[in-house]
Amino acid sequence: MQPQDFDIAIIGGGVNGCGIARDAAGRGLSVYLCEQADLAGATSSASTKLIHGGLRYLEYYEFRLVREALIERETLLRAAPHIIWPLRFILPHHNGLRPGWLIRLGLFLYDHLGGREILPGTRQIDLTTDPLGAPLKDDFSKGFEYSDCWVEDSRLVVLNAMDARDRGAVVHTRSRLRSAERQGDRWLVTVEDADTGAARHVRAKAVVNAAGPWVAEVLTSRLRMNSPARVRMVKGSHIIVPRLYDHDRAFIFQNPDRRIIFAVPYETDFTLVGTTDEDFQGDPADVHIATGEVEYLCRAASAYFKTPVRQEDIVHTFSGVRPLYDDGASEARAATRDYVIEVDGQGDQPPLVSVFGGKITTYRKLAEAVLEKLAPAFPAMGRPWTAAAPLPGGNFAVTAVDALVDQLRAAHPFLDEAWARRLVRAYGTLAGRMLKDARTAADLGEDFGATLTAREVAWLMDEEWGVAADDVLWRRSKLGLRLTPAQRDRLEDWMQARRHGQDAPALRQGGAA
Repeated sequence: MQPQDFDIAIIGGGVNGCGIARDAAGRGLSVYLCEQADLAGATSSASTKLIHGGLRYLEYYEFRLVREALIERETLLRAAPHIIWPLRFILPHHNGLRPGWLIRLGLFLYDHLGGREILPGTRQIDLTTDPLGAPLKDDFSKGFEYSDCWVEDSRLVVLNAMDARDRGAVVHTRSRLRSAERQGDRWLVTVEDADTGAARHVRAKAVVNAAGPWVAEVLTSRLRMNSPARVRMVKGSHIIVPRLYDHDRAFIFQNPDRRIIFAVPYETDFTLVGTTDEDFQGDPADVHIATGEVEYLCRAASAYFKTPVRQEDIVHTFSGVRPLYDDGASEARAATRDYVIEVDGQGDQPPLVSVFGGKITTYRKLAEAVLEKLAPAFPAMGRPWTAAAPLPGGNFAVTAVDALVDQLRAAHPFLDEAWARRLVRAYGTLAGRMLKDARTAADLGEDFGATLTAREVAWLMDEEWGVAADDVLWRRSKLGLRLTPAQRDRLEDWMQARRHGQDAPALRQGGAA
């Protein structure tokens, strides 16, 4: 077959790659994106799930990055109020660590650097009398409360990919880059299908290397190029435990090693604790939490909470590798979270853009910066547009989540409040389209557990590139925390049968009903 022609070929289906694809497609460019596994299959699904300015980055004088991130909080909140929502953080003052005046100065800057309009500002609280301080040890008497946002990180990636596709982009998952080489004024890109091993060829006027932790490996091994920029791979790990306290605030804790960790309300019944910062060597696809990291997180959280966080309480862990730009910092925690964009190609050569570093909060600005670098190759390209455009399902007001839940329940009376809220938080205004005309739960087909039905799984396969049970249970949702092993097996069997055009399989021996 003749290779299909595109303006841009993007390598990597994380938040940066999908954000670039969406922005480019909306500017009238033809876009191809390949991802070697699932969308958000690596770093972009292993974050602390925060849209935040990065309070601690002020210590490293990263003022431009913090300001850009603070502005982006509310831009993204308006664009995706179903998967992003305001979250208040409590920072207990630790007498032996950063002085109170320094924290107050940092929070003053945090409140005023980014043109805050929606989120409430900082306040000081008495932890001995305020119920918010009840979970903490009596050692902590003073604290500060400030604002950032929560994000369903992997869903943010998928929504960017959906919008890119709706604007004409071609998105192929389970498609690994085999090679890319310049041929005249085009790139010839060869991609290998993970299932069949078959090769697919596309031509593009420009290539964007947004491969995350694999960005350097793609450059050297598959594009056979050298780059002065280097990636510092830093592992971040998290633990999930049963809910540690009753209120809806998150905590940010300082530690004697000057690292910070968060304790964040998670999926209603759990608390997420993380993250670590450790230099990582090895394959980013094979990253797991280490015993020392588990001990560190339990010890750091237990230093603050009255009820100790024990290893035996952990219900789930996850780890990811952050592909930070190597700025020569002596410690992983001090390495810059800013992004660096490198362009290769002179004269009439088709350009190659490589993305180093970055953080989920600033992915949209990174995409704009990449397209600015590519502007000379595409003089007819449209102007930036994503700042004011909602992501799929996000076309409603930030304050209208409860009203949307009520509307969904009115249209589908079999939904209880928790079920309806879960669907609104996942799909926003698209939840009704997914449910269609269902009047009873039975209309949604098989129930795999925790309100996950065949109708929803079919949507995730048809609309959101879901292929395997893990795609559904850990990236499109977090229902993996609630399903039993037998239920997960049943879901996998059902998805593979549907994927291959077969009838729904019988239950495995001893499987869940």
